[in-house]
Amino acid sequence: MPQRRLLVLDDDPLIGRTIQFIAQGVGLAARYTHDPGEFFAVLAEWEPTHVALDLVMPGMDGVEVLVQLAQRNCRARIIITSGMGGRVLDAAGRSGVEHGLDILGVLPKPFSASMLRALLDQAPGTAMAELPALARGNPIDGAYSRPTGEISAEAMSRALEDRQFSVVYQPKVVCDGGMLAGFEVLARWHHPTLGEIPPDRFIAVAERHDLIDELTAQVLDQSLQWFARHAPESRPPALGDPVTLSVNLSARSLRSHQLVETLTSRCQAHGVDPSRIVLELTETSAMEDPVASLDMLTRLRMKGFNLSLDDFGTGYSSMLQLVRLPFSEIKIDKSFVMEATRSGEARSVIRSIVDLGHSLGLQVTAEGVETAETLHYLQDTRCDLAQGFHIARPMPGERALLWLQRHTEKFANPSRG
Repeated sequence: MPQRRLLVLDDDPLIGRTIQFIAQGVGLAARYTHDPGEFFAVLAEWEPTHVALDLVMPGMDGVEVLVQLAQRNCRARIIITSGMGGRVLDAAGRSGVEHGLDILGVLPKPFSASMLRALLDQAPGTAMAELPALARGNPIDGAYSRPTGEISAEAMSRALEDRQFSVVYQPKVVCDGGMLAGFEVLARWHHPTLGEIPPDRFIAVAERHDLIDELTAQVLDQSLQWFARHAPESRPPALGDPVTLSVNLSARSLRSHQLVETLTSRCQAHGVDPSRIVLELTETSAMEDPVASLDMLTRLRMKGFNLSLDDFGTGYSSMLQLVRLPFSEIKIDKSFVMEATRSGEARSVIRSIVDLGHSLGLQVTAEGVETAETLHYLQDTRCDLAQGFHIARPMPGERALLWLQRHTEKFANPSRG
């Protein structure tokens, strides 16, 4: 029987050498490198039977390496290692499976020698299960597309050049107590002759004519500048986690190979940590290329961004996307939340979604909260966050700051609330 060979790629020499020694102890020849270039050279020359791959590395991350391995028709059995959370690790594993790679398993750091040996001893044919593909969809602003009438690609392009788009902010609060949790940023277009054009009209035009990335960039630049300047005022560190900024992301943008670098560089330019950004995708924003989407969303989580599945409960692909992609939050669709005080069925759906989200370790947000009664029900169900007209409508930046000042005073002086 030919000797099994393990090639290790890890930017931490201590961990890389440890994996090498453990593998040698169970009869594998093993080689280690921290350099992706050397890794691919050894891969071609040595033809390892097994590969141990660190997910988070500078220069070329693990998902990029997986893509390269698939392009090279690598037949080695692959173990993915990382200190990232289990959902990110599992998503990376699925990404490899859907690229046609033989993913032996995932190994969270820190790991024991017995955990690694158990994977290396698995018999051929044992690997991660492949999950179904996603459905399709698109919008960026939580609204469904409808005919765009007189809005042309030229008008949209000109509006982007003239910077006619502005942003508004809608607060999200903790259900239990009302503490500010974050803001969702929404795009607005005031046309010089047509007046206010709703997002569900111009988003579709931007997507159809490949202008959505430029629109997203303008929304990001405006909102990140505002957020970087005013977020420190939103909550003293002693009161818990810092507030977040939620940004709607079009599924079309997931096609861009530069998306991760673009989002990361814009955050760096404005001094905003990616962990404070929540990227929202609507439930129907399924991907035309589900494998590429899985790669992109996994890489975004690896960079620290949070991912939210918006409008949860309204599309047939909900459960597929929730299990398959590394989301950190689900948002209950407002159609259920707005009916909560009138419909027992809506209340049952809300409670089920909250329980499901918590069982998967996800934060759950309810949008469309329009009454105090609805908010009280959400508190009873242990929903995490709430958003809606009862709390505040979307507001321009200056008005959002005035709202924030009044809201903060309520916590400083409870008797005045």
